[in-house]
Amino acid sequence: MTPASIRKIAITASILLSGIFNSISFAQEIPWASAEEVGMSSERLLRINTAMQRHIDAGDIQGAITAVARRGKLVHFETHGLMDVDTGRPMEDDALFIMMSSTKPLLGVAAMMMIEEGLIRPEDPVSKYIPEFADMQVAVLKEPIDENISPYSVQRDSVPAHRLVPAQREITIHDLLTHTSGLASGGLGTAIAGPMQRGPDATLASIIPNYGSYALDFQPGARWTYSPGVGLNVVARIVEIVSGKPFDEFIDERILQPLGMNNTYFNVPPEYQNKRVNIVDRDMSRFLDRPPTKYFSASGGLTSSAEDYLRFEQMLVNGGELFGNRLLSPRSVRMMSSNQIGDLYKSFSRKQEGMGFGYTVAVTVDPITSNARRSAGAFGWGGAFGTRSWSDPEEELTAVIMLQQPFGPAQYDFENAVQQAIME
Repeated sequence: MTPASIRKIAITASILLSGIFNSISFAQEIPWASAEEVGMSSERLLRINTAMQRHIDAGDIQGAITAVARRGKLVHFETHGLMDVDTGRPMEDDALFIMMSSTKPLLGVAAMMMIEEGLIRPEDPVSKYIPEFADMQVAVLKEPIDENISPYSVQRDSVPAHRLVPAQREITIHDLLTHTSGLASGGLGTAIAGPMQRGPDATLASIIPNYGSYALDFQPGARWTYSPGVGLNVVARIVEIVSGKPFDEFIDERILQPLGMNNTYFNVPPEYQNKRVNIVDRDMSRFLDRPPTKYFSASGGLTSSAEDYLRFEQMLVNGGELFGNRLLSPRSVRMMSSNQIGDLYKSFSRKQEGMGFGYTVAVTVDPITSNARRSAGAFGWGGAFGTRSWSDPEEELTAVIMLQQPFGPAQYDFENAVQQAIME
């Protein structure tokens, strides 16, 4: 039997047993097919396994899960290496990964739902919903500094002389969804303010208004600079306000349950803690031993599984629907996944070409100059611990790689193998 066939039997058996003993019914499964049935090469997909094993043998990663679906059919789902080095425990199909910024696209879908329903508009100023965000200011340098030193990556203990000027306009929901707001994006204004302290009882409602006192790092809409932990949480608070639901409940009721994402959590239940991937040589205590949070971060709060994120991506590549459950219209998915900011997106390197940015996701504009190993119009995002997923509408393809060690060459090799396995 091929590895894919064995994996198919194991996953099916696991799902059947779970359906018997779990009171939460599972949604339909993405059906299996041979790679050749959907225009891919089985032999070339095996290169994924070879690449992952090479990185494991080299000590680059301890383990991974990789998954690929095309034309609505699952053609590759493999576990690699270990989920716990200390115990020698092999990676398991339903292992739980800390998603970090891979959480963000779910906020994108939540925001698009509210836009569809007419409860918010992208051009709305944030102050319409959270008054504290009116009349914000922008931090600027008093004097030019060495051109080799970026004023957008200064540290609080070395903040240069500066002044505050009025923002030329208010920040909008569009600005936050595209990381063009200048709010808490690691620049001068962020350094002036310092980190926001929050206690164990903090919520979005109690914390987010305080960010209205921050100085912006640049004038709204002037550039793309990532707001890793704040900007999208502001949008999550707006979702709470207009929907009348706490953000975790909204995500659960409107996204997780309809898609059958039954292994995705803001707070992992105690009985599933042993499903977490345990990373060697990393202090996981702040993730594994912390008490349940009440601060449901849209920027990086979820823990999830490879199968769940494949479902999420499959919904997007289907134009907003999975197994008869429609979350968004096709036009809303196109809006979310279209380049919204012209040529502002240069990624973290500030040198990226051929890419754009939609609402919470990077978008391939030119497959050649971007070196993205995806078709034009493909979109997705990743997390700081190595998780990455994307949808490629032109190829009717979705792919997920789950790591807990951010090793770019492993991600590259996975994406390259997926692309090179497409035969028609």
